[in-house]
Amino acid sequence: MKLKEIINYLQEWAPLNLQEGYDNSGLIVGQDSMEVNGALVCLDSTEEVIDEAIENGINLVIAHHPIVFKGLKRFNGKDYVERVVMKAIKHDIALYAIHTNLDNVFSGVNGMISDRLGLQNLRVLAPKSDTLMKYRVYVPQTHIQQVSDAVLSVAGKIGDYEECSFQWEGTGTYKALDGANPFSGEIGKRHREKEIAVEAVVNAWQVGSLLSAVGQAHPYEEVAYDLWPVSQKNKEVGAGMVGELESPMTPEAFFDELKSQLGVHVVRHTQLLSDSVKRIAVCGGSGSFLLGAAKGANADVFVTADFKYHQFFDAENDIVIADIGHYESEHHVMQWIQAKLNQKFANFAVRLTEKNTNPVLYY
Repeated sequence: MKLKEIINYLQEWAPLNLQEGYDNSGLIVGQDSMEVNGALVCLDSTEEVIDEAIENGINLVIAHHPIVFKGLKRFNGKDYVERVVMKAIKHDIALYAIHTNLDNVFSGVNGMISDRLGLQNLRVLAPKSDTLMKYRVYVPQTHIQQVSDAVLSVAGKIGDYEECSFQWEGTGTYKALDGANPFSGEIGKRHREKEIAVEAVVNAWQVGSLLSAVGQAHPYEEVAYDLWPVSQKNKEVGAGMVGELESPMTPEAFFDELKSQLGVHVVRHTQLLSDSVKRIAVCGGSGSFLLGAAKGANADVFVTADFKYHQFFDAENDIVIADIGHYESEHHVMQWIQAKLNQKFANFAVRLTEKNTNPVLYY
């Protein structure tokens, strides 16, 4: 199988342009044209994981965390990053990372955590702006149905509503030049055509698919359209998630559930504020930047990782911070990646690493 097939599928799930500016998701080592014979999925592509891939004859490693976050100027093997990249290149192993782009999609890392905790009525904690575009296309009346169907096959989702569009009638003009093949009208003469404008909102990463779908359905050889960004927040993508437990629980019982469902060794938390909790905010990995959003959502508990000592004071008795550890908050995403690939590629071998890549140990 070509690596490109795997990459395209993963990027349909978690588009690369949803990653944060500091991130380095995507294909880090390898060429998308190479043949891959299987995938080893991990949280971190450490040297042990690369050795595991070599031992099992696997030439694709899919990690949540990128092994390379910044530019490498030398390859001398002086640190684990250089050694991993060098070994992967030497053994023709492709390295792919699916990081904050997977954090920012509804069915990604935070969806996984919410699912394991049994949270309901989910919504994105901090929806992203600047990820939506407004598309308008001009269509002759004779083809409005088929072009509208093409537009709404890709665009037109707003919150809990699909196939949202706006249409109005008008008159378009054009003059076909020599060499053109106009839908109607004569070469060299200005033509007037009754047209309908169709508008819909589309995710920025789906624009290519939208243009392709409309191009196949539209009768004009030159499709007239407009495309511009809109600033409204996209409720489908963003950082963190908030939802509710099916029934209120005592904080202690909820912490026990965290340990059971997420493989947590210890919960570092702030002062307990009540006898029961129900609304839970979550953010896999380092989530201190979302504390204000969790408070704003009236969450009883904010489950995340990597809070520093003085940041715990920022709870200010408004919320309970539950720091469960970076690895513990994300390692189950490996199973989701494996399940996603198995669902699409039934005859492609996808294995989970047997290596524990958590650098933090507990005594």
